[in-house]
Amino acid sequence: MALPVAVQSTRRALVALAIFAGLAVLHTWPLASAPWRLAFDNADAGHSAWTLAWIDHALVRDPGHVFDTNTFWPERQTLTYADPMFVPALAAAPVRALGGSAVFAANVDVLVGLTLTAWCTWFVAARWTGSASAGLVAGALAAFNPHTLTRLPQAVAPYLWTLPLLLFVGDRLVDRPSRRDAIAMALLVALTAATSIYWLALAGIIVGTTMVVGAVTKRWAGATRVAIASIAGIVIAAPVLWPYARVAAAGTTRPLETVMQFSATPAGYLASLSHLHRGWSAAFFRDDLDVFFAGATAIVLAIAGFAAGRRLPRTSRRLGLLVVIAAAGVLLSFGPATSVYRWLYDWLPPLRGLRVAARFGYLYLLAVAMAAAYGALWLVSRWPRRATAIVCAALALVTIEAWHGPVAMHAYTGVPPIYDIVRDLPAPVRLVEVPFYPPDAMHENAEYIVNSTVHWRSLMNGYSGFTPDSYRERTGSFWFFPEPWAVDAIRASDATHVMVHLERFGNETADVKRTLMTIPGLELIASDGDHRLYRVRRP
Repeated sequence: MALPVAVQSTRRALVALAIFAGLAVLHTWPLASAPWRLAFDNADAGHSAWTLAWIDHALVRDPGHVFDTNTFWPERQTLTYADPMFVPALAAAPVRALGGSAVFAANVDVLVGLTLTAWCTWFVAARWTGSASAGLVAGALAAFNPHTLTRLPQAVAPYLWTLPLLLFVGDRLVDRPSRRDAIAMALLVALTAATSIYWLALAGIIVGTTMVVGAVTKRWAGATRVAIASIAGIVIAAPVLWPYARVAAAGTTRPLETVMQFSATPAGYLASLSHLHRGWSAAFFRDDLDVFFAGATAIVLAIAGFAAGRRLPRTSRRLGLLVVIAAAGVLLSFGPATSVYRWLYDWLPPLRGLRVAARFGYLYLLAVAMAAAYGALWLVSRWPRRATAIVCAALALVTIEAWHGPVAMHAYTGVPPIYDIVRDLPAPVRLVEVPFYPPDAMHENAEYIVNSTVHWRSLMNGYSGFTPDSYRERTGSFWFFPEPWAVDAIRASDATHVMVHLERFGNETADVKRTLMTIPGLELIASDGDHRLYRVRRP
């Protein structure tokens, strides 16, 4: 007896979820083998772990000051120096609530984000093509592509699940306006804003393109609903976006010269770090940001999908939408190298806050993934008796073309016990960790901010994509610790305590130890191997 349609749909969804969870484990291996004691070999992973932990901490204890983090003291609104990451933080909250470390929570977040993005893309592709099997190919390509897999240490990178859903809901609103879809679009825009400012910019391209397609096809009511729903989403996300607007109004922008350094190049769309393509594509590789080769299988399937679907009115409209989105993503990913980006930079203030223009290239990868589903549908419909074999082969090929594991990781031993003493110190506590690195080496502070997830005391150190002037001024003297004049500068600041990391002074460790014994302005409180905690005696 045939199963009811609802049961079949649920079974297909669960099977797809299981497949994508398995692919997430494969592409991030060995992360899943021990996510509680492994960490990515990248400072960005430390920043992600701290951000997620801070949001979960502040939302419970002081939600009104969630943007005023404990780093870069005394600066305010320091959460705006990077993506808000509220949605990923909520996904990581159960791990923290159960006592897991910030690193453990961030690792789980990466696996969840990859799986969720693949699953949502599968849902949209399955609905558009009418084939759950074809949707598997799209889901795998959207989540496990070379560009995303180079950014795994950034926990927000895999959280792109709202973008394919915006494609789906926007198309429905253009085709047949409804209040339910309008509400869904508003919520999706708000959730995107609460995840990443970059993803919100990509969502803006999707929404704007959808409106243009609606206007061109004379579906004015649908295009209007898309616009109104998107504005409503921005209003809902106002508590998250307002601090960013305030910081931007204060003059915090990304110069075009900086954006140029983080832009894609035409050669990047032929670059891949996968084992299969690494040899021939090495000539096109520049850096980890500029990696956008979707894979031969994906491109062939996408071309087949365009060829097969161009004669069907609704499919043709959707494919046209994908073409425009892909073209816009590629063009904007080149950053100031094009006059279009420079013109938009002058006329769209939000664009001035984005440093990495290359991220617009994900729109191209998403469009290829969705178009590849139509190509897979064409193959399955042409040889229906071999449908299972075709889909399995396509999944295997796109996985092989993207895989560049195992991922570089190292053992994470946790936060040193001496930070428990920092947590229990009487207020006020304003901590300086030394070495206090200059801006060009600020990524070395990643360990410091992860350690702060135990105590959450004010920290003059920090790590982010933006460096405040106060940090630049301090590093001019603090970096030379324990020189007497550097110690005097720390004493003259509002610092109350200093944590010395002896292991980071290299060949100078012995000299630093001897000097510390002669400094009257610092009082030793605790020692834990290579870590020493001092109380600062004010001048």
